Amino acid sequence: MEIVVVSDVHKSYTVGNVTTEALRGVDLTIGQGEFTAIAGPSGSGKTTLLNLVGCLDTVTSGSITVDGQLVSALSSSELSDLRRNRIGFVFQAYNLIPVLTARENVEFVMLLQKVPDKERTERAKAILEEVGLGDYLDRRPTEMSGGQQQRVAVARAIAAEPALVLADEPTANLDSTTGGALLNLMRKLNEEKKVTFLFSTHDRRVMERARRLVQLRDGRVEDDEKR
Repeated sequence: MEIVVVSDVHKSYTVGNVTTEALRGVDLTIGQGEFTAIAGPSGSGKTTLLNLVGCLDTVTSGSITVDGQLVSALSSSELSDLRRNRIGFVFQAYNLIPVLTARENVEFVMLLQKVPDKERTERAKAILEEVGLGDYLDRRPTEMSGGQQQRVAVARAIAAEPALVLADEPTANLDSTTGGALLNLMRKLNEEKKVTFLFSTHDRRVMERARRLVQLRDGRVEDDEKR
């Protein structure tokens, strides 16, 4: 099953009289259960592509389909529903809510989904235990290390049972040991829960663990290697 279909996508940004082409005719298909990294030098377009797939930005031309839905045909409320229910996000800066505990952060998306209280709490506890944070349920982000915060972010991303998890440079702020452990965790979740992961990265560790590596350069797909 195809989770993401990117067809001849172009994306340009104009500031004043200067237009920059971030993507120049990208074609990419991501199947269910893939563990794929999009890599490339700064300015290659990898974060732009991830933002388009995550419905955080709009294409200049071309089309993107996510979980069977043509993104350009959706209203703003339908886009919000798609992001909330079918896409999980893991950001470089964690993006946890500082006043909430680990459990409450994981529950937050499920709260928006109107998951019943008991089920929400049980699911959050189970997922935090699964990512090795069963003893940190009531700690706030400031009481956790960077690696622990990113594990909470991963738990939050998968708690909503999305079709796709997008991870934008998830290891950038982590040391090599912590980053490696986080990647092993995500690979385990991919294998056991069949969660589809799509990364943007310039981290060699992510590229080495990916089952598929898509290389971007100057807004175009330069190489697409399946392992």
